[in-house]
This record gives sequence, structure tokens and C-alpha cells, in this order.
Amino acid sequence: MASLGFNLRFPFSDVRIQQVSANGRPRVISCSSSSSSQASSPQGISTSPEIELEFFGPKPGSDGTYPRDKAKAVSGEKLLRSIMNDNKIELYATYGKVMNCGGGGSCGTCIVEILDGRELLNERTDAENRYLKKKPESWRLACQTIVGNKENSGKVVVQRIPQWKK
Repeated sequence: MASLGFNLRFPFSDVRIQQVSANGRPRVISCSSSSSSQASSPQGISTSPEIELEFFGPKPGSDGTYPRDKAKAVSGEKLLRSIMNDNKIELYATYGKVMNCGGGGSCGTCIVEILDGRELLNERTDAENRYLKKKPESWRLACQTIVGNKENSGKVVVQRIPQWKK
């Protein structure tokens, strides 16, 4: 009998699913959730874990709350800049909309601050180290930041355009 693995993301460790076979007799398939978010499909193809992203706007609105956007991405496959562009999440201030390097890591208009989940991102690149030398470690260039590493999953909280904090 072939074994199928599913990550059901339940808070408990063991799940039993009852399936009725073609001859009408019930068959129980035992599944257990794991701390790894990598699961296998019935065909044996591995699916990548996901990273949840939450983006806060640079300035609070009139009600005092920061505008918030959410997105998901497959771990290790995309740059933060691409995820934001794909989900139509504002990345650039006025100047950056007109004068950005298009993701080359040379202009600094895509600076974001990672409020939570820094461990789910790649290390700062040489371009970031040069450009953000005197900036806090939590500041990153979205065009140089890879979200996840194909093995991890979790949540990353990002504040857009942290320059407003100056």
C-alpha cells in the first residue's frame, strides 16, 4: 500500500481520515502534521513552503492606523520587490517612482524595514552592505532581499519606506 503525506496544518499531531474504498469497506489513512511545512502531493511532487508577508504603510492614516497589505510567496523563489510589484503593493515614494534603478541595488529608493521575520530572509548582499552601511540592520533593499530559502516558512512583517521615520 502506498503512503501519502499531507501537511494539514492542524494544531494537533495526529489525524485520521476515513475513506470508503470501492468495495464499500472503510479504510483509515493515518496522517500526522509535522513542524516542516514541506509536503508531498499524491504524485510524489514536493511542494514548497510559503512565506506570509504583511506590509505596513509609511505613515498612519487619519484614524491613526497604518495602511496594511498582505501577500504570500513560495519560500526562496522571489525578491521582495517582485512580490510587492506582483501584488500591486506600493514600494516607492514619489522620487522612487520616477528615478529607480529597476532592481539593480544601486539607487536605494526601495528601502524597507523588516519589523519581524528577518531570519526568513537572505543575508544582506554586498550592494546592501555598501548602500545601507550607516542604516539599522532591519533596513533592507527590496530589490536585493530574497524571501525565504526554499525550506523555511513563516511570517515577515515589512514597513514600507522607513525613511519617513527620520
